[in-house]
Amino acid sequence: MIPMMLFSVIILMAYGLVYAFQEKLLFFPEKLKNNFLFQFDQKFEEMNIRMNDDISLNGLLFKTDHPKGLIFYLHGNAGSLRTWGGVAEVFTDLGYDLFILDYRGYGKSEGTIQGQKQMYQDVQRAYDVLKNRYPEQEIILLGYSMGTGPASKLASVNQPKLLILQAPYYSLSDLVQHYFPIFPSFLHKYPFENFRHIQKCNMPVVIFHGEQDEVIYPGSSLKLKEHFKKQDSLIMLTGQRHNGMTFNPEYQLKIKEILNQ
Repeated sequence: MIPMMLFSVIILMAYGLVYAFQEKLLFFPEKLKNNFLFQFDQKFEEMNIRMNDDISLNGLLFKTDHPKGLIFYLHGNAGSLRTWGGVAEVFTDLGYDLFILDYRGYGKSEGTIQGQKQMYQDVQRAYDVLKNRYPEQEIILLGYSMGTGPASKLASVNQPKLLILQAPYYSLSDLVQHYFPIFPSFLHKYPFENFRHIQKCNMPVVIFHGEQDEVIYPGSSLKLKEHFKKQDSLIMLTGQRHNGMTFNPEYQLKIKEILNQ
């Protein structure tokens, strides 16, 4: 039997490791060489946006001939624009331009993620650049999975037309507690509190969640619904798991209705 003192030391060491290596537990970027050439079967512009600390983040702007507006897309915690760019066609086919950003350390973006505040500042900087090209009342914010936290924060302090969250967590701290209750909330460097942010959003909020989501439990969105305004809505997708939601026929039908309103 392990003595109580030794057990306490082991627990504290485990807490320390979780805190110190949190970024490696949360973020799984695909790194691309600076000379990597993106290949997509539609028009796009590669953009490099300089952050306040002089780090450059890479993004792609997919274009339509006569855009109805812009989808500002914040992707999940793995991969890079090389694969995430594949979602663009769903939205450009509906008449919207789409901008998608790689976070620090992802794809061709420089630097490394070091904190929640830094991520919020980065996406705000990118948003400000896109506001110079599109009227804010024609911008729709969309976050997928991990990207829902930065997206909802961005919407809460700006005035886009609409906020769309796909497979959101109630908060990232809540998600960790759901699966790993042994790790207390004070260890969480990235609480990403969707539930707080959506309460501060003046624009409509639309949430999509797969009924069979095995990564972010569907109850997360049911809990977020408790903080809805009158014009907000939750759409549960039958049989949908965590990945691939954008290509779900039911999702595509619903998103077409929403964007055409």
